[in-house]
Amino acid sequence: MGPLTPLARGGLSRPRIGIGGISIESSTFSPHISGDDAFTIRTGADLRAYYPFLDAGRELGEAAEWVPLVHGRSLPGGAVDRATYQRMKDAIVDGIREQGPFDGFFFDIHGAMSVIGMQDAEGDLARAVREALGPDTLISTSMDLHGNVSETLRDEVDLLTCYRMAPHEDWLNTKERAVHNLLERLRGVHGGDPLRRRPLKAWVPVPVLLPGEKTSTRLEPARGIYAQLPGIEKLDGVVDASVWIGYAWADEPRCQAYVVVTGDDREIIARESERVARMFWDAREDFVFVAETATLDGALAKALAEDAARPYLISDSGDNPTAGGAGDVTWTLGELLERAELTDGTHTTLVASLFDSEAVAAAVDAGVGATITVTAGARVDDGPRGPLRITGRVFSITHDDPAAGTQVVIAVGGLHAIITQRRKPFHHLDDFRMLGLDPESADIVVVKIGYLEPELYDLAADWTLALTPGGVDQDLLRLGHHELAAGVYPFDTAGDPALTAVVGRRGED
Repeated sequence: MGPLTPLARGGLSRPRIGIGGISIESSTFSPHISGDDAFTIRTGADLRAYYPFLDAGRELGEAAEWVPLVHGRSLPGGAVDRATYQRMKDAIVDGIREQGPFDGFFFDIHGAMSVIGMQDAEGDLARAVREALGPDTLISTSMDLHGNVSETLRDEVDLLTCYRMAPHEDWLNTKERAVHNLLERLRGVHGGDPLRRRPLKAWVPVPVLLPGEKTSTRLEPARGIYAQLPGIEKLDGVVDASVWIGYAWADEPRCQAYVVVTGDDREIIARESERVARMFWDAREDFVFVAETATLDGALAKALAEDAARPYLISDSGDNPTAGGAGDVTWTLGELLERAELTDGTHTTLVASLFDSEAVAAAVDAGVGATITVTAGARVDDGPRGPLRITGRVFSITHDDPAAGTQVVIAVGGLHAIITQRRKPFHHLDDFRMLGLDPESADIVVVKIGYLEPELYDLAADWTLALTPGGVDQDLLRLGHHELAAGVYPFDTAGDPALTAVVGRRGED
């Protein structure tokens, strides 16, 4: 973000801005339930510190009186328990009523939160926040590009933006952009008019729903579509341009792609939003997986070939916890344990991971070096295999990981199975190194993930996206969606949408 523009006449020199929200990506196809223990709740100074661009002495930090209220954040998982959601919602609303009024509000959400018994959780939360804030407070929303922009969410907030990179290397920059845009409007030429300081929004739903692994911005056509946005944003009369891919693993009517362009020039934002929406729709059949795909057997055949580049990474994509998978589906590890060439010591294979607190406790009781038999996994999602019986040597025990708690590695020959006390994604090399494992010298590394996060991407001499079963199965057609809006591709291949922008601002007749 560049510096803030000078304060305009009628603008607010030091507006009072609240912060709150809930962030989780929830698969409705996963049996996992995200309860109180899934969320990290930040309040007050801890919440403000989560956003380093609001640090004291930074321009954005000094440009407003910041009032951090409540924010709940969770690793992706299953649908949120209704009572858990209600407690967080009530805390945010109560904080607004107790500490308001506010000139602005930074509404930090994901956009793909599913709550048991609801079909538009963020819309419900946005409506409650708006009612508590009142009609004049300007709300700016930062979202994940895998979120959804329902009509309710669109209508209750004023400024929307989302990530432009998948993997999400720009997540913090996006939050900073949402705050920057909010301050610009409060300080700007329309600052003295609560209605006119709100930009117009041009909103176009695009009836396409694809998994993130087919829409990575590392590849075309997503790369080219997202490359349009900075240029649009520079046009006179435009504040922001964003494209949402939508969330593929929830079965709700709002789940599809969206384009939103905000600004003051009605004609330009309508034209540009419709142009980008048409690009997305016309490219719908061109999206491909971010890597070569195969069955698990096919991936292993490549990884075990004599001329295979090492380390060879395999994505166990169906149970990816960072997309909403439960993280304890045992199918892949079970298949690996049946392969003698992986357990006879001739290859080093690292497998991340299952979570099972009882199996971890048994390994801790036995101690490093002991040979044990444990039953692990499938306590949440029993999948196609159920709990897995593992006999091996306790290779290492590591305590007090902030996410995983205690972690153990059980070695079965050259295969090293990682079992954690709590759910944890493995995205960084140090996630392995802290367990006494060296991913750089391994032959094969199997990770519950879709597209590889940057460190794993750099690690991989070669890799395959394995199309494995689980709550975030990449084959959407076999999951059983039945609540989507009509005409969504690829569930309906005969659609021909108008792709006409809905343009307006909140409070405008």
